[in-house]
Amino acid sequence: MHLFVQALILGILIGGIYALMSSGLTLVFGIMRVINVAQGAMVILAAYLSYSMFQTLHIDPFLSILLLAPAMFGLGVGIHRLFIRTLRADNAEEMSLLVTWATALAVEGILSVTYTTSYRSTITSYAQASWTFGGYRVAEVRAFGFLISVAILIALYLVLAKTRFGRSVRATVQNPTSAKLLGVSADRVSALGFGIGIATAAAAGAVYGMIYPFHPGSHYDLISRLLSIVVLGGLGSLGGAVVASMILGIAESVVAVTISPIWSSFVFFVVLIAILLFRPQGLFGIRERGAL
Repeated sequence: MHLFVQALILGILIGGIYALMSSGLTLVFGIMRVINVAQGAMVILAAYLSYSMFQTLHIDPFLSILLLAPAMFGLGVGIHRLFIRTLRADNAEEMSLLVTWATALAVEGILSVTYTTSYRSTITSYAQASWTFGGYRVAEVRAFGFLISVAILIALYLVLAKTRFGRSVRATVQNPTSAKLLGVSADRVSALGFGIGIATAAAAGAVYGMIYPFHPGSHYDLISRLLSIVVLGGLGSLGGAVVASMILGIAESVVAVTISPIWSSFVFFVVLIAILLFRPQGLFGIRERGAL
């Protein structure tokens, strides 16, 4: 039982970070009906940038988020303006997959040339530090990463729920045609939404680099997990992505501890298939929700 509870705690902490990574992916789909398969590559890009800032400028990875998030927000808006906005409306969804996949490959290639393909990890002075509560250990890095993820997700929720931009997003998600008739600029909402999605990847990448070793090709495994999360939660549902992240984070951790780490990655797809057999639209899919 002690081992199970320890795995449960670890799974919750991992789930919070997965939720931050997948929030941008599901937000972009909700606004634009675009599956950004470059989201994993953006997480890895941010991990490398945070690593470089720590190695050369001695900026703490958590503090680097304050610099990375705005910079990669601008990168996201730029990608949207240059590549995604110009796609023809009749095949934009299909072509966006090719465009974002090409973006992911370009990022991987640049990182491979710049950093080589060796594994890297951002190792801080507190990397091995932990707290003990009631006999259960909690790594400081994972705890701080979880808290930052929660804070950013709450901020994202407040932006979507309380601001004019958030109302525009919700209107676009529910009915794009009606939103345009009400004066909502779909192009502006899409660009800002895509930028926010990449900014969340930047924050998640800085945390990811402190917890897991990474290399330029790490985005392949990462995007498969993120896609599993957004499909399980319901495409376009931010709340669904958070719940699915927790379910899969806990399942991964428990399986790794109680059965074998080899099966921990596979459990993502087992849980996904099991739930979709009963709810093809996901936990909070479009048939069950009326808003993001």
